Formats: sequence, C-alpha cells, structure tokens
Amino acid sequence: MNSHPSADLPSADLPSAHLRSADWYAGDDRNAYIHRAWMRRGLPEDALDASKPQIAIANTASDYTPCNMHLNEVADAVKQGVWAAGGVPYNLPVVSLGETQVKPTAMLWRNMAAMAMEEMFRANAIDGLVLLGGCDKTIPALLMAAASVDLPAIVVPGGPMLTGHFRGQALGCGTDVWRLSEEARAGTISEEQFLRSEQSMIRSKGHCNTMGTASTMAVVAEALGMTIPGFAGTPAPDSRLLSLSHDTGRLIVEMVAQDRKPSDILTRDAFLNAIVAVAAVGGSTNSVVHLLAIAGRVGVDLTLEDFDAAGAGVPVLANLQPSGRFLMDDLYRAGGVLALLEQVKDLLSPSPITVTGKPLVDYLDGHPVFDDTVIFPRSAPLMDDAGIAVLRGNLAPQGAIVKPAAATSHLLQHVGPAVVFESVEDMRARIDDPDLDVTADSVLVLRGCGPRGYPGMPEVGNMPLPRKLLEQGVRDMVRISDARMSGTAYGTVILHVAPEAAAGGPLGLVRTGDLIRVDVEGRSLHMEVSDEELRARRQTPAAKAAYAAPVRGWAKLYVDHVMQADTGADLDFLVGSSGAPVSRESH
Repeated sequence: MNSHPSADLPSADLPSAHLRSADWYAGDDRNAYIHRAWMRRGLPEDALDASKPQIAIANTASDYTPCNMHLNEVADAVKQGVWAAGGVPYNLPVVSLGETQVKPTAMLWRNMAAMAMEEMFRANAIDGLVLLGGCDKTIPALLMAAASVDLPAIVVPGGPMLTGHFRGQALGCGTDVWRLSEEARAGTISEEQFLRSEQSMIRSKGHCNTMGTASTMAVVAEALGMTIPGFAGTPAPDSRLLSLSHDTGRLIVEMVAQDRKPSDILTRDAFLNAIVAVAAVGGSTNSVVHLLAIAGRVGVDLTLEDFDAAGAGVPVLANLQPSGRFLMDDLYRAGGVLALLEQVKDLLSPSPITVTGKPLVDYLDGHPVFDDTVIFPRSAPLMDDAGIAVLRGNLAPQGAIVKPAAATSHLLQHVGPAVVFESVEDMRARIDDPDLDVTADSVLVLRGCGPRGYPGMPEVGNMPLPRKLLEQGVRDMVRISDARMSGTAYGTVILHVAPEAAAGGPLGLVRTGDLIRVDVEGRSLHMEVSDEELRARRQTPAAKAAYAAPVRGWAKLYVDHVMQADTGADLDFLVGSSGAPVSRESH
C-alpha cells in the first residue's frame, strides 16, 4: 500500500493578510456592489467577505482531451477541501489541449493556452490557484501561466490510467502503438490483430501509463515542489487521488494566508532537482522544452547545458516503458515517485521548498521500495548514466537532444549517409518506396518540422523505419530532425535541432548522401561537409516550404514570435512575469 506524507494541512481559521479579491469585493460603491451581486448565485452570505480566500480551480477537463475527462470529479474533491479550510472555490475552465486529437499539433497552442490562462488568472478576483492538469501540454501551460502571474498556486496531476492487456500482455499506452504498428508494417502481426489491440489500449480514465510526457511532467511538477509530495503517479482511478485532491484544496488556503507563491518555489535549484528526477525516471525529452519555457517565465536562467550537467551520472532507476518493461501503476505499487527519489536524494539540492513550505528532501525518508524489479536499486540501476544528452556541432550549433535510455546502444556512436526528407509529408510519401536508397546504416533526416517550419514542432521525430528494412529485421536507425518525439516513443532519435531549418539552421543544408557523424558520449553531431561547401550551399535557393507561412490568427502570431527549442519555444514577448496587479476598474 502506498502512503503519502503529511501535507501539514491548515485549520479553517487561518489568519489572512490583505486578500487580492478584496480589491473586487470590499467597499460599498457601485463597482463593489456589481462584483459581489453577480457572484452571489447561492453562495453563503459571508463568502465574499474580505477574510475569505477566493480560490480558482483552473480546470483542463474536456471531452476533447480524453486523458483529462475525469478532472471535473477531481475539481469537486478540491472544492470540498477549499470549503473545509475556510476558502471559497470556483471552477475556472481553461484552454485544454488533447494530445491525440488536435491538429496539426498540440504544441502549436501550448503558448496560447498559457497566455489565455495567465490573463484569466490576473483578470479575475482570485487569491490562489489549484492547477488541474494531466495530458501532455496541460501541466506545462498551467505552470507557465502560474509563474507569470505569481499568485499562490499548486498542481493536481490527473494521474495515469490503469494497464490494459491484449492477448495476455500488458499494453504501454503510446509505446505499444509505435511497436505494434511497426510489427504490422513488417508483417510479423496481422492488420486485424493490430486493429483489435485498439480496444484494449485504454483501460480506464487517466493519461498515458508509460513514462511519457504526461507522467514525466507530473514527476517534474512534484520535483519542482509544486504538488503535495507523493502525489505524482497516483493512478487516476485510485481513490487516493481524490483524497489528495481534497488535501490540495485545503493546502491552497494556507498558501494564500502565507503568501507562498511560485517565485518562492521555482528557484534555479528546484529546476536542477527536476532535471535529476527526469533522468532517474527515464523521462520524456519533451520535459526539456517545457522546463526551459517555465524557467523563462519565472526568470530563472536555465540552459541546455544544465540538462547535461545536472543529469550527468544520474542512474535510471525506473524500469518503465519506453525505456524499460513496466508501467505507471507498477511504479505506484512498487513505492511510487518518493521511493525512487529517495534513492537519489544525495543528488538533489536540499534548499528548494515545496508548496507545503518544507523542502522536498524532507519528504524523502522512510519510503521503501516494494518491488526492485520496477524500481531498481541504486547499486544496480537499469542504466548507469542515461540522462538526456545535449549534442552540438556544425549540424546543431545551438544544440540538439537525445534520450540514451530509449536508444540502441551501438547507434550512440555512428557514421552514416543522410537520407533527407523535406517535410513530414515527403517522408510519408517516400519512406516505404522499395526504390528508396537506404540501408540500416543510413541516417534519416527530417526537416521543416521545427517551431516555425511546421509550425508548432510536432511529435514526428521518431520516423517510421522503411518497410523494406523492417522486413529485413531492422528495428532501429539513427533519426535526426528539428521536430519533437512523443514521450512514449523510443529509438535512437535526435531531436530539437537548433536552429531549425526554417530559421536558417544548417539542418536545411544537408543533402542526401552527406555523411553524418553522431557521438553521444562526445556530445557531438556533425556532418562531414566542409565549411566552404556549406557556405556555397547557403547561396542556393532553399527548398520550397511544405506550406505557405500563415497570414492570420494565432499561427501567424506564433510564427512571428516563437523562439527556438533551445530556449523553450516560448513566444519572445511572453518570457518573464507581469505579476498579478490589475490597475483599472471594469465599470
């Protein structure tokens, strides 16, 4: 049985300093009257008094975000906790992005969601925030917004789904989609078997049950100190998720009383702790672009080099797909995230506090591992040193990343000729062409898929392997792109190449046949082309973009202002914080 540490929850009579919501509700003038009268709607008579903290539950529940469908139930549990502690809770639906549903990619709207959330958090009579997220972009967007407005805030991670099974075997959500689809293309399973597995993939409410981006970002939120310690990884159907949500509702009232804000919690050392945690759980490469963006919002100077430095030497202890064997509910029964982090406690900074006001490390004692086939011992890890590696060279002067834990070891040092695809459509049209000049030693290069080039930086970096190679038994190749990769995916995939091709990066100069040299241990990514030849290629008209540049709406704003992956792919005018003040009255 998994237990959680005390969150030192408040009593209902906590003293409060001046509440921000009093700027809406206090007084006897016409504006205060309007603010109060329209919010009554059956609230207790004293609900809008100056002593009652007004708590917004930023809720990403949506039927179009299937992993977050259950968050309305979670919000109800949070509400009960807020009421119990003397606060007044409100459901605040915010932009929700369903990773599997929205086209062309959910990443196109992460910054839009964060911007809309920030503006609503600032514009309303809110003293504290409970951030309900789950699916990949929801927790990052919520944290970016909360950091920029800097009101007391706490995360409730929606939790992973339970494990589904097909033909007696556990299914890793996402990971087995990639695996089974490749086996179907290779002819080792039938198309009927592949399609039948679809009915078994999603067993319950909750997000992906692998250590994909959703699970990784829950771990990140906890390692940053933004959840009740021990919350991350609690399965969505588990009754303890509702209990912890109730506790979170109580805790946010205390946080408001003590004015404990994201800027107090999200220090540079907290981000370094999160990098260690991502390495120890074998987390998603997407955590890099999200952590960089969150750090930019709170004013922390975080760089790609920090991921390499802080993650260096951190052992992978979580035997979870896509790097290992098990799934998230196995991690929970084996002791959970706190049991895993206790084994790397010496690598964590002791200074960053959590939402409780106490340091994270204070919660990392007395959490035994109940199954060391799921959480490996420090003395015998799944992998000795497989944190996210940052590569640089003439192909990626501003950096690229790779996840060694998900790669094939012998491909981490490799030289091979490039096979270049100009776009994801070009790749899909030609990848299975029997006449494609490709071997197992080739390096598949995909461009036009970065933040500006796509636009939105989709999860297409884990390109499918050519069918003719799959039929020969090949199951991995070096793949390089300016795109991202699903956290549930695997393979020797080099991602986030910066600058991207559409921003003039050298990835746009690669030609089919150029030798590409990958040396992960040496942290280099190089094309064997002379500087003189590269200069000459720059004079050649660039390949025509797959799509014309957007001319209106969010996509145009995004393309005009998005930064590169090495700084988090946020919009340049959103970096930093504007705080919570609103200077003008509404009536």
